[in-house]
Amino acid sequence: MTFRRFEMHHYRQVLAHMRLGESDRSIARTGIMGRPKVTELRHIAVKRNWLNPDLPIPNDMDLARHLHPKKDDNLQPSLVEPYRDEVLTWWQDGIQGTTIHAALVRKYDFPGSYSSVRRFLAQLKTDHPQVTTILDFDPGDAAQVDFGKGPTIIDVFTGEIISTWFFVMTLAHSRHQYAEIVTDQKIGTWLGCHRRAFEFIGGVPRRIIIDNPKCAIVKACFHDPAVQKSYAEYAEGYGFLISPCPVRDPKKKGRVESGVKYLKRGFMPLREFRTLTDANNQLKQWILEEAGNRLHGTTKQRPLSMFAETEHHLLQSLPDRPPEEAQWAQVKLHGDCHVRFLNCLYSAPFRLCGNTLWLKATDEVVRIFYEYQLVACHPRLTRPGDRSTVDDHLPPNALAYKMRDPQWCLKQARAIGPCCTKLIQILFADRVLDNLRAAQGIIRLGDKYGHKRLEDACRRALFFDNPRYGSVKTILKKGLDQLPEQTLLFESLADVYTGQARFGRDIRLLNTN
Repeated sequence: MTFRRFEMHHYRQVLAHMRLGESDRSIARTGIMGRPKVTELRHIAVKRNWLNPDLPIPNDMDLARHLHPKKDDNLQPSLVEPYRDEVLTWWQDGIQGTTIHAALVRKYDFPGSYSSVRRFLAQLKTDHPQVTTILDFDPGDAAQVDFGKGPTIIDVFTGEIISTWFFVMTLAHSRHQYAEIVTDQKIGTWLGCHRRAFEFIGGVPRRIIIDNPKCAIVKACFHDPAVQKSYAEYAEGYGFLISPCPVRDPKKKGRVESGVKYLKRGFMPLREFRTLTDANNQLKQWILEEAGNRLHGTTKQRPLSMFAETEHHLLQSLPDRPPEEAQWAQVKLHGDCHVRFLNCLYSAPFRLCGNTLWLKATDEVVRIFYEYQLVACHPRLTRPGDRSTVDDHLPPNALAYKMRDPQWCLKQARAIGPCCTKLIQILFADRVLDNLRAAQGIIRLGDKYGHKRLEDACRRALFFDNPRYGSVKTILKKGLDQLPEQTLLFESLADVYTGQARFGRDIRLLNTN
C-alpha cells in the first residue's frame, strides 16, 4: 500500500469502526483518514481476518509488519557498497559527500553519480546514529573556557583597526559566565583573563575544562596531554585542575561553546564600540543585566539567581595573594651570550652557550634557569631590540675589551707619562680608524717592558712622527728606547747618516762651493 504517515492507533480506530459495521464513507467522515485509504485498509483487514469480532485487534507490531513493510532486501545493492569500509571511515572523519565521490572516481574509476554516494551516506546516518550523553556537573565543580572571534573595533581617538577575540568562562552548573574582549591569545593574556574571571565570580571552580589552545596545552593528546608550564604553575597557585578536551571533540565543553554563540548573536549585533575599553564596559554591563537575568533555555532559571543560590558558596576561595603571572619559555643561549624572548635580548653566563635554558618572565623581572638553578636575573624589557647585559656573563676577552674603553686607556697613559698620554690622544683623534685596540695594546706593553721604557718608546715614536702600536712595539723589541739621549738631539743629518747609498753623494760636500 502507498505509504502515508499514519500512526498505529489511527489504524486501530478504523478497524474498531469497521467491526461495528460502519461503511467506508461514514468512517471517512470521522476525519481519521480518507475514503481511499479506508477502502485499502478494509481489503487488507478482510484478507488477514482482522474484522472477526471474536479475535482481538492486532497489536501495533503486527499492524506495522503488514501495513508498513520494510524495503525488500533483494533490491539492487548500492554501487558504493564495495567501498563501504573506506567510505565509512571518511564519513566518520567529517569528509563531505562531494569529496568522497571525487576520491572514489579518482582511485577506483567509480561509475556511479554523486546521488548514489549521497543516498549511501544517508543510509549510513540511519545505521550509525550519533549518540550523545548529557554531562551533569555539581555546583562549583567545573567551568568551561574558550576563545571566540570578537568584533573589529575602530578606535575613535587613534583610528587604529583592532581585531579582537572573546575570552569566555562559563560555570557548568549555573551557566553564569565571565567574558572579556582581548586582542590576542598569548600566554600572558590567557593567564590574566583567568585571574579577572575568578575575581569576577568571587571564587575558583575545582576544574577548568578547556580545548587545546597553544597558550595552555603544548602537545594535545587523548591520554597524556602536555600542559604549558606557565599554565600549570598558575593552576597550582589557584588550586584548580586543568581538564583538556579530547582532540577535535568540542562537544565536551558544549556549554561554553553555546555561550560564545549566544554572546555573538546577543551582544555583538547593532552595537557601536568607541574603544576596546568601551567595548569591555558594555560587555560587562550586558552580562550582569541581560545575559545574567535571562531565562536559560536548558535550566529554565536565571543564571545569576541560580549562581547566587546554589553555586557561589561552593566555589574554592581566592588565595590571599594571586599567583604570579609568569610566562615560561625554553630558549637557547647563543654565541653572543644572550637569549631572545619576545624580540628582547637577555645575557646569561658564557659557559652555557649552546645550551637550552628555561626563562621565566613576569611583568617586572626575567629569570633564567639551567638545570633548575637560577643563573641570571634581568629587569623585564618591553621595546623590541632592547638588550640587558651583565658584564660577568661575558667571556674574559670580551669583557676586557668592553671595560678598557678610551677613558680607561687615557687614565692608564697618564699614570705612565706625558709622552704616552700624548700618543694615546693622537690615536683617539684619528677621524678614520677606530684605534681602541691599538691603544689597549700600547698600554699592555707596559706590563712586559715597564712604564719607564714604554714612556721612552712613546717619546721616540713621537719624535719620528710615527704614533702607532707597531712602531712602539718595534722600538721596545729592538731596545731603541735605551739609546743615548744625544741621538735625538742631532744638529745635522751628517750626525746620524753614516752609511753610503749606491747613487748618493757625500752629504758633507753638498754645502761646498
